[in-house]
Amino acid sequence: MSNHKYKRKRYKNLLILGIIWLFGAVCDRIWFALDHSIPAWDQADYLTGTLNYWRSLQNPQWWNQEWWQGFWLLSSKIPPLTYIVTAVVQNIFGIGPDQATLVMLLFSAILLSSVYGLGSVLFSESVGLWAAALCQVLPAFYRLRLEFLLDYPLTAVVTLSFFCLSVWRNLGTAEAQRTPRKRGEVCLSLFWAVAFGLTLGLALLVKQTALFFLLTPILWVGIRAALYRRWGRFVQLLGGLCLSVLVFGSWYRTNWLLILTSGKRATIDSAIAEGEAPLNTLQAWTYYWKQLPHQVSVLLLLVPIFTLLLYWGRLGLKNEDKGTREVKSQKFQFSIDSLKWLAVFFIGAYLLSSLNMNKDDRYVLPYLPVVTVFLAYGLTRFSSLLGRRVRWGTISLAAMLMLLNLFPVGGVVGGWVTQALSPNAQFYPYMKAELPHQQVIAQIIQTEPYLRSTLGVLPSTAEINQHNLNYYGALQNFQVYGRQVGIRKKYVDQDGRSLEWFLTKTGEQGPVKESQAVMVKTVEQAGNFQLSKSWNLPDESVLKLYHQKTPTVEVKHTSEQKPQATIALSQVTVPEKAPPGLPLPVTYQWSGSWDELQQGLVLLTWHNSSQPPLMENLTPQPPSLQGKGESDSPSVIGEGLGERSKSLWMHDHGIAMGNLHPGAKKPEGTFQVIEKMAMLPPADIAPGTYTLEAIYLNRVSGKSYSIQVPKVTLQIEPQASATQAPELDLVTQLETLGAQLTKGTEAVSQVFEEVGRINQYDPTQDYLVQARLTLEYRLQHMTANQDWAYALALANVLQRRVDGAIAALKQVIQLDRENPYAYAYLAFVQLYNWQPAAAQKSLEPSLAKNPNLPEFRGLSGVAALMQGNFVKAWKDLSALRGIQNSKL
Repeated sequence: MSNHKYKRKRYKNLLILGIIWLFGAVCDRIWFALDHSIPAWDQADYLTGTLNYWRSLQNPQWWNQEWWQGFWLLSSKIPPLTYIVTAVVQNIFGIGPDQATLVMLLFSAILLSSVYGLGSVLFSESVGLWAAALCQVLPAFYRLRLEFLLDYPLTAVVTLSFFCLSVWRNLGTAEAQRTPRKRGEVCLSLFWAVAFGLTLGLALLVKQTALFFLLTPILWVGIRAALYRRWGRFVQLLGGLCLSVLVFGSWYRTNWLLILTSGKRATIDSAIAEGEAPLNTLQAWTYYWKQLPHQVSVLLLLVPIFTLLLYWGRLGLKNEDKGTREVKSQKFQFSIDSLKWLAVFFIGAYLLSSLNMNKDDRYVLPYLPVVTVFLAYGLTRFSSLLGRRVRWGTISLAAMLMLLNLFPVGGVVGGWVTQALSPNAQFYPYMKAELPHQQVIAQIIQTEPYLRSTLGVLPSTAEINQHNLNYYGALQNFQVYGRQVGIRKKYVDQDGRSLEWFLTKTGEQGPVKESQAVMVKTVEQAGNFQLSKSWNLPDESVLKLYHQKTPTVEVKHTSEQKPQATIALSQVTVPEKAPPGLPLPVTYQWSGSWDELQQGLVLLTWHNSSQPPLMENLTPQPPSLQGKGESDSPSVIGEGLGERSKSLWMHDHGIAMGNLHPGAKKPEGTFQVIEKMAMLPPADIAPGTYTLEAIYLNRVSGKSYSIQVPKVTLQIEPQASATQAPELDLVTQLETLGAQLTKGTEAVSQVFEEVGRINQYDPTQDYLVQARLTLEYRLQHMTANQDWAYALALANVLQRRVDGAIAALKQVIQLDRENPYAYAYLAFVQLYNWQPAAAQKSLEPSLAKNPNLPEFRGLSGVAALMQGNFVKAWKDLSALRGIQNSKL
């Protein structure tokens, strides 16, 4: 074929490919235009992830390492490539569910191009085009194109990566047949190895399960290259794999620990909860095989296979001259080799996916493009008029089935046809009135226009759940967050006292825990909440929005005039007397400019009136106390402790708990913030009269100044009666939990369980920032305190600020030298940061004090393993098993 004719044919094929893509795109967008549904659990959660990255990319700081750390932490469990690409799409077309789904058009283009390329490379361009056409009409594909899930993007990128690997593999086969090899061929082979590495990295940035589909073909070509001693090819493959690490490595390095822990919950725990078949049963290994007819449709599965079998049968019976037989034999051998290559991919993907205990038919979507290539190969075996009619008849009927399954236009006959030829694929758009999610969010914002709110969502149905309420709150400038609470009976009372908004629903509640009924009763009948608004739903149930009668924070716009430069504390209200060790109510009333209030942290110290204020001598501590090195003089650290620490307590927090929210436009003028809180005098606090001193700290600029405090006193008496108080603020709860870490293993699990609970109340985890900044300030400028240092370390660990956590734990060690757990905490953070040698050194005091503690030996074994010291790792981990067995 001449070069001109080849170009014309290529352009024609690309035009046909574009028409195939356009056909699917038009159908998809018509469906979205008709659909008024609300995204369900996973879909809404993923859509929220795209908004998180969209917001982050509004002000990128490409050369700031801390910004990149926060960027990768925006999605700690799920790789973020789909989120990032969708964020870019929404930056162009605007935010919203319909705008976000435009990204599926991009992934469709990638999928169709990759399938076309795969079919062309392995068989012919005709096979590639028909495979692309089949992708548009496969039930599994056209349904998942219409839901914002990760499986369709994963399918597109996995297919692209497999296409690059297939091209590279075929080039190697061609090179082996020609000696010497041409320089251009070597360069081309290297190019496709690089392309494979990049696309593999991208696939692993879409979802970790990409490895299920690509691992087997990678091992196949790698082992074959080693067996045939084609070391150049082997090095190219290794180079591509190393390049993929550069693409996905940063996110995995940042989040590897959560990936491991969440992976168990997402597979083993979920499989047990959902009653999945165990791996030692036949059902577990045939599950996806039974799903294949539904994913592909009976029509598209049987016709190509029957055609292919007929072709092979005729091929074996047909008599031809020797020359024709040789040509067809070569083509046949090439086809068989390509079919084997597809089989390697499919069988490996099927087995590894079946090995995953948690099963869903969408989890194996990435192996279906390979199935379409095989089916297209079967459809194109006959070039006769009858063969063409079979192809066009099959694809036309499949397209009709797609339209009947997506749009309610077929009536009774259409329903019968789809159930016979394409069962379980019906997916009509929801064309009734929209559910009131946006109205719920609007009601909350209208009631509290200056605050960021957390909504406790008690039902959990596909239409009403914490994820989709959270998503619609994120669409409103992230002013409302939805969270599911009331799932543990022992926390119901704390949940009810910690949130100010709750959403309940009559009728169907979804898969909720038994404690949810208790939570609903607490909200609707306990008397602490009042009905804000209700909505009638299409299923005749009622959605009810409740608001706390006495809000924790009230914000008032008091004046349009320009406020004073500093904030003012105009009133403090406390009981006259209170016992130690129990929460007591306190009300603070602040006023000032919006920026000063929103960015403000207040360091509040209640101290014995007989003691001088701490602010009289605000001098920085030595560098060792700022986390910049180890002190050579322990006596310096202990100076100032003792009795003084028993004559004060702190009540640091962000003004309005850090929940001031500007809405769409920053407010101007003077504002008043009233906080109705609780604080906790220590149980060992000395009796006496206590008064307040206050420091303002700006979290953005770092500036600080003293705040004039109105006259207020509080008598601490052991015999005083306790006063009913609200729930402790989250900063105080965190600092109380941090002090428990001195107890070691017995306290750690309880601490993190409590952290998981209070994280629900502050979805932004801003309380961690408040605690970290105020504790850093105190430890640098005031008395060194062991409990403060532990709390600071905990705040840094929970924010995964590795450098800050290491610095804080080194300070903990200085203040608590005799505690072996302090060294183990430091070693754990160093292991998380891939510093095994430093971790091994940090563990030495722990092992010296208690060599048989399982946690210490386990950390030591992991440190040795990460350093490649397998002998020591084996000894430590074997000793760990022995210790555990001796305790049984």
